[in-house]
Amino acid sequence: MENERVSQAWGEAGPVRALEGMRPLVLASSSPRRTEILTAVGWPFEAQPAHIDETRLEGESPEDFVSRLARAKAERVAGTRLFGLVLGADTTVVVDGHVLEKPRDEEDARRMLRLMSERVHEVLTGVALVSAESGRVATGLERTRVRFAAMTDEEIAWHVETGSVLDKAGAYAIQGRAALFIEGIEGDYWNVVGLPVRLV
Repeated sequence: MENERVSQAWGEAGPVRALEGMRPLVLASSSPRRTEILTAVGWPFEAQPAHIDETRLEGESPEDFVSRLARAKAERVAGTRLFGLVLGADTTVVVDGHVLEKPRDEEDARRMLRLMSERVHEVLTGVALVSAESGRVATGLERTRVRFAAMTDEEIAWHVETGSVLDKAGAYAIQGRAALFIEGIEGDYWNVVGLPVRLV
């Protein structure tokens, strides 16, 4: 699923009219961020978590990792339904070749933030759309670069102590406290939040 092909499918109607004419999505996720994004853009949907094993395979590239999980989530939910368009997505953070998934605990979250301090990292999101009726699949990948300012140990501890970082790849949310430390981004902001809605 490439941006050019999606735009071509809309023709002259544009994205707003395309949304009005689309059937509701099934979001294969329990992510509150993805729920908030789809709600904000007015895309009708229902959520049905996929409950799959999200372990990264040995030697798997970050791009293949998020793409495989996005497709697996969408296909798992599509297999339980007679009809519908199922959306799967998975996001990870990469810095200097290190894949930063959701932290195991607060110490792991501090380690991740120290790695990203005063560096540029990438946020990768794989997306997959699966038709429950036909099994047809469309996939895509979004990449956004984010630069963090230098963070002191005290600032990192303050950030982690909020208790809301353990369910986030890279141990931060761009729309939360981490915004205080972000110097700039290149690419899709919503990708960093958790869903590149324009690509979808």
